[in-house]
Amino acid sequence: MQTLSGRQALLTILEDEGVDHLFGNPGTTELPLMDTLVDHPEIRYVLGLQEAVAMAMADGFSRASGRLSMVNVHVAPGLGNTIGSLYNAKFFGSPVLVTAGQQEHGLSLTEPMLYDDLVKIAAPVTKWATEVARVQDLPRTIRRAAKVALTPPTGPVFVSLPRDVLLATAELELGAPTRVDSSSRPHDALLVKLADRLLAAKNPVIISGHEVYTGDAMAELGQVADLIGAPVYTQTVPYVALFPSEHPLFMGELTRIQATVRSLLEPHDLLLDVGSDNLRMANPSTVEPLPPGMPVIQIGLRDWELGKNYPAEMAVHADVRHTLAALIPVLKARRSADQAAAAGQRAQAAAVRNWSVKRQQLVAKTQAQGSAKPIAPEALMLAIADTVPNDAVIVEEGLTSTRTLLNFLNITHRQRFYGLASGGIGFALAGAVGIQLAVQNRPVVAVIGDGSAMYSIQALWTAAHLKLPITYVIANNHSYRILKERVYALNGPAKAKDRYFGMDFRDPPIEFPALAQSLGVKAYQVTDPNALVPTLREALAYSGGPRLVDVHVFDGYKG
Repeated sequence: MQTLSGRQALLTILEDEGVDHLFGNPGTTELPLMDTLVDHPEIRYVLGLQEAVAMAMADGFSRASGRLSMVNVHVAPGLGNTIGSLYNAKFFGSPVLVTAGQQEHGLSLTEPMLYDDLVKIAAPVTKWATEVARVQDLPRTIRRAAKVALTPPTGPVFVSLPRDVLLATAELELGAPTRVDSSSRPHDALLVKLADRLLAAKNPVIISGHEVYTGDAMAELGQVADLIGAPVYTQTVPYVALFPSEHPLFMGELTRIQATVRSLLEPHDLLLDVGSDNLRMANPSTVEPLPPGMPVIQIGLRDWELGKNYPAEMAVHADVRHTLAALIPVLKARRSADQAAAAGQRAQAAAVRNWSVKRQQLVAKTQAQGSAKPIAPEALMLAIADTVPNDAVIVEEGLTSTRTLLNFLNITHRQRFYGLASGGIGFALAGAVGIQLAVQNRPVVAVIGDGSAMYSIQALWTAAHLKLPITYVIANNHSYRILKERVYALNGPAKAKDRYFGMDFRDPPIEFPALAQSLGVKAYQVTDPNALVPTLREALAYSGGPRLVDVHVFDGYKG
């Protein structure tokens, strides 16, 4: 037992739980915590200039590190500001401890300024939400929150911290961390059944999903694909590195167009879905992406995703890496010579249309566009893919302009790529700060649309303040082009022509270099395609902190 204040106990427990970065935007109710941080130099405080920005930074740190991070915001308005970013973290499954200062218990009864029920606000977008009622409960609450956040499927948790709890002093037992080991794999009989089913398929196909990243299972999945001769696609919304691009069986990403996905899957007689959200789409369609009657095998720890939208012939609730690793020797032992030969033939057939072949074709098509002005988004994506180092980390949130990025970018390591996960924009510019703090020695390049950038532009100040080596590339088409595409699809070219209301940023234009420089970031602007690669190289070579490259790209509709 130790005699400690709530604020001392909180930071001591956080250190013990492995938290070394605290992201936040403080207010008056958080001052006891901020005052005590001076005595805990092991915890680095990262200031965001708005709560959604701080939340996205913590999300990025936890995505890239897999570790617990913490974000502290200011009472009800501050928590409200975080909700969009907190939604993104929940969707990804980022283990973030979100805390907010709350008014003192006695004062809260009177509903003072800035008061609201924080637990009710946070509950829909967290794994667990609670408030500490008394200082004696704080150690147990924080230990439980850390355990819940880090237990797969991981995700954010919320703890409301009344000011009187932080200031109160008591004899406290601080406890110890708990980690739930989820490294499970199927029993031997199920592995045999699974192997036999995969080997019996005449033309299997694999979808690689989110848990291949979180479980670090790319290598194991590649071996399984080789053994059964199955082409591999990434899930319909690939927002992390999910498979080595140059693997001969890698075919690229599935689209979010139901008819296209249906045509890609129809030649196959078995779908092995490894850790994905199984054909998540964005818009309605009369066509189902899964061919009728197609057998599905799903493996993953997120039981909600198993058989969620399509029935699974086999639904295996287990860790994907340990399951695949245990499956590999069973496949080798039970694979006949004929099955091995058939797998080799399927691999040969896939090699003529794999990602590498498609990339060559797309490169030729893009280069044939010449020096078009404004710059073609495909030309920008090719330039980025060809310019960034192989060890670089790419953070992407460009929606339309970045659509071809993964068709050019070679996935060379597990932390190669972080994209838009939930569909809610505003993550990448701030998230890149947290990702850079997590990956440390790897260069980070964040490719972001102009519309998305304006959701969290304040994060440039934090990047400059910390002198982080981030290269921001703004794909600037002066508009919300994705909305224009939707209007075009809804109305057709004749009616859509003059119906792009509220979708342009041209009057006045947003001057990103001036905006970046006002926040302490070195900036460039590119309108000439011939200057694109030299400018990117210069920005990447700059070692004095973050830099921003504003690239004017083709809108496709009004310039």
